[in-house]
Amino acid sequence: MAMLNADEKRKLTETIKDVESRTDAEVVTVLAGQSDNYLYISTLWAAFLALLIAPLMQFLPWWIEYQQAFTLQWILFIVLAVVFRWRPLTMKLVPKKVRFWRASNLARRQFLEHELHSTKHRLGLLIFVSQAEHYVEILADRGLAEHITNERWQEIVENFIREVKKGKTGEAFVHCVEKCGELLEEAAPATTIKNELPNHLVLL
Repeated sequence: MAMLNADEKRKLTETIKDVESRTDAEVVTVLAGQSDNYLYISTLWAAFLALLIAPLMQFLPWWIEYQQAFTLQWILFIVLAVVFRWRPLTMKLVPKKVRFWRASNLARRQFLEHELHSTKHRLGLLIFVSQAEHYVEILADRGLAEHITNERWQEIVENFIREVKKGKTGEAFVHCVEKCGELLEEAAPATTIKNELPNHLVLL
């Protein structure tokens, strides 16, 4: 999932402003590079593989002393711990459920940090994307959830992911906001002029 360029960010900002001009809802978009560094997982893998040397020590040449073997074990652990911190490799070591769990937690923190839960009439909407985890989620506050089902949001998310897989991250973001706007205009059409929250893409 590629980062958005300046033109794509500008187009997204304009789209958000247009959507919010037609609804009482507040829309915030967040793009995170990754939801966690997963340092604990890469370290555990390094430790596990380094410990596997212990049963193999009996096959080491007779001239390698125990202390030397122990040192080799530590060196292997350090090397693996460093190598496993390379993000593409780290993400392969992290179970999918863990990746999605961490991304989901960050999405909910962003929902609260941007005070989407305290907008007028509870009409806050968060579109959250975490690149490393390939995770997309739309969180709607109570005022919107009463009128729009999760299935309709999920349909937008699935379309977003399909476009991203084609390498169209910028277009996918804009289309996602536009589709959300159609639902928002239907559920909460504009009655007042407001701008409580940022219209630009929030980068983490």
